[in-house]
Amino acid sequence: MLWFVGLGISGVNGIGSDAVKILKNADVVFLELFTSPISKTEITKIRKLVKGDLKTAPRWFVEDGKTILKEAKKKNVVLLSYGDPYIATTHIELRTRAIMEKIKTKTIHASSAITSLIGECGLHYYKIGRSITMMKDQQSASSVYYTIYENLIAGNHSLIILEYNNDAKFFLNPKNALSNLLLMEGEQKRNVVDESSFAIVASRIGTTTQKIIAGKISSLKKIDFGKPPHTVIIPGALHFTESDALKILAKCLDEPFDNSSRIQKISEQMLQKYIPKARKALEEVTNHFKGDKSIQSVLENAELYLDDAEKFQSQGKSELAVLSIGYAEGLIDALRFSKGIDPWA
Repeated sequence: MLWFVGLGISGVNGIGSDAVKILKNADVVFLELFTSPISKTEITKIRKLVKGDLKTAPRWFVEDGKTILKEAKKKNVVLLSYGDPYIATTHIELRTRAIMEKIKTKTIHASSAITSLIGECGLHYYKIGRSITMMKDQQSASSVYYTIYENLIAGNHSLIILEYNNDAKFFLNPKNALSNLLLMEGEQKRNVVDESSFAIVASRIGTTTQKIIAGKISSLKKIDFGKPPHTVIIPGALHFTESDALKILAKCLDEPFDNSSRIQKISEQMLQKYIPKARKALEEVTNHFKGDKSIQSVLENAELYLDDAEKFQSQGKSELAVLSIGYAEGLIDALRFSKGIDPWA
């Protein structure tokens, strides 16, 4: 038998009676330590509950899973983890493998910091967009940056889980995470985040030292958030009830505001750049074909495509507008080539 048991977010004192019974009756309990830090005090409390063997399980051990599955074939085994057991995809994969190997599995669910912190911040759960983990490397910041962009386009909030490495005793600091996003903005220039963007940092949710601080990134960069774990939220369109709750439930350094109000689709940004350029290019190429009636229909079609682009732009159909510009520029470039003009000059 293989049990997947969640510790919840309030430590051993918050474990339910069913979970306590399962831990006491287990032959082996593997305590998973890679999804979130668990203090030595909590581990000592867990050790007192467990009558069988208590073994710590690093990431590689759970991902490999062979020892856990081997033990579960002949013993009553528990994989004990912080929060809810299935927030970690590794645990889902392990359960799938257990079932495929004809090992009986059962689950005791518990509260998760990821789901709990949304309500603790006063946000509406259905407004949360795609969540993503941010690692310390700048390449990871690129994925996070575009996830925030996509969520803001939809008016949704972005929940950013910060890297935790128990083996290296490393947890990404919220200030470093925010600084990495600003560096990415400097590279991408999509107006997704800047110093004035509103963000929330939720720290140690469910513990006695829980703290939620919100404000502009420029304000948050001055704060010492203390010990991990931390999660960063970049809000999208805030309902007035979310804004009101946030101001009461969190320490707000600045007035909450809608980060999505100034975001533009990449296609819209392209239109603002390329429609004027295409208009200017058409005007220039037209001067090279004055009096040439055989080319007039081509010039007229290019003009019509640009008119369509502007019409689609005004209707909010930016993708169709970009396509129309592409057709117009194709005709314009063909005319340039016919006159020996380099379109890239």
